[in-house]
Amino acid sequence: MVKGTKAEAVIKILHKIPLKQREKVKEITLDMAGNMGLIVKKSFPNATLVIDRFHVQKLALDALQEIRIKHRWEAIDAENNAIEYARNNSLKYTPKLLSNGDTLKQLLARSRYLLYKSSSKWSKNQSNRAKVLFEKYPDLEKAYKLCQNLSWIFNNTKDKTSALIRLAKWDEKVRQAEFKSFNTIARTMSIHYKNILNYFDNRSTNASAESFNAKIKAFRAQFRGVRNVDFFLFRLTTIFA
Repeated sequence: MVKGTKAEAVIKILHKIPLKQREKVKEITLDMAGNMGLIVKKSFPNATLVIDRFHVQKLALDALQEIRIKHRWEAIDAENNAIEYARNNSLKYTPKLLSNGDTLKQLLARSRYLLYKSSSKWSKNQSNRAKVLFEKYPDLEKAYKLCQNLSWIFNNTKDKTSALIRLAKWDEKVRQAEFKSFNTIARTMSIHYKNILNYFDNRSTNASAESFNAKIKAFRAQFRGVRNVDFFLFRLTTIFA
């Protein structure tokens, strides 16, 4: 375990491992942060770099949520204006209910989690909410489909050649959709495409490491932070080693 993620500090620690041992490492999964790529290249000369698919998908999901949040703020502003108008004119304000019983503001707030899931995993209420949401906001449906299509590519593609073709087609769909945030993702993926494609060799991910990291964060949260680092590390190794 190394404190921080500064490349120089991490490389210094890793170089304490004999070169012959480091040369045995054949594959490393990582995110798209530049410091991580530098650490791997300097420390594990024979390792293939694999961009974790879940980091790629998270970028797309974050872009989708960005669109939802934008619409939610617009709905909040519209409701505030309507309330102020009613108050200034001595009228009673009654929010309009949609067909599923939500107000527009509620619809956009309560749709957050369903947008992370495949439609096959939606509950009946989520399916009804999604139908109303996509009727009101076709751009959200388009962005949702882009995310699901990207997930489908990672789940169902077996080789690099097919992956390259499918990701190129996905990139074209992104360009046609004209979402600024998705265009940024497409550019990022084009920069890292070789390491993203390496996923399709062995389908390696950082899932176990991310899970362990989540456990550490939860453990730390129980004690509202860490005062004695050495004792904290001792407890971690005792519980999780």
